[in-house]
Amino acid sequence: MRHQKKTVKLGRTAEHRKSLLANQVCSLIEHQRIKTTLAKAKAVRPLAEKMVTLGKNGSLHARRTALAVLRQKDAVKKLFDDIAPRSADRKGGYTRIIKLGQRKSDAAAVAFLEWVDAPQVVEEEAKPAAKGTKRASKSPKAEAGSEAGSKPVKKAKKTAAKEKKEDVEK
Repeated sequence: MRHQKKTVKLGRTAEHRKSLLANQVCSLIEHQRIKTTLAKAKAVRPLAEKMVTLGKNGSLHARRTALAVLRQKDAVKKLFDDIAPRSADRKGGYTRIIKLGQRKSDAAAVAFLEWVDAPQVVEEEAKPAAKGTKRASKSPKAEAGSEAGSKPVKKAKKTAAKEKKEDVEK
């Protein structure tokens, strides 16, 4: 029986699990939001909240304790300088888990883990190119080379194929 055995194993050894959770917290600090499995998100949340509590303390001992757990200086600096001051008036609950459903490949439950006080992230889609603009003066090879940085490769191949078809018809 598993009475009083609280640790979520995640199918890993203790060392691997410790590194995984520390890296997930560092990614959360760096990117403000991470997409991971629900089980990992639930395992990362307590560690992330403990790190914010250390950041709110702000002492040298707290900084060294956080560095011993996270092992990344830049993440600890950002935690103490940016994230902890944002959460200064909160008494807990610094993170939130947003369930996203199941992943297609293996049907694992996926979730976002993000800071509650983080600024809202708005994902913008790329604007489509204006319709009706044609470049008939360039050759297909030159056009594919010039558009490689601006348009997807598939679109450049389609354009080259269309021009070849037009040349054959003429």
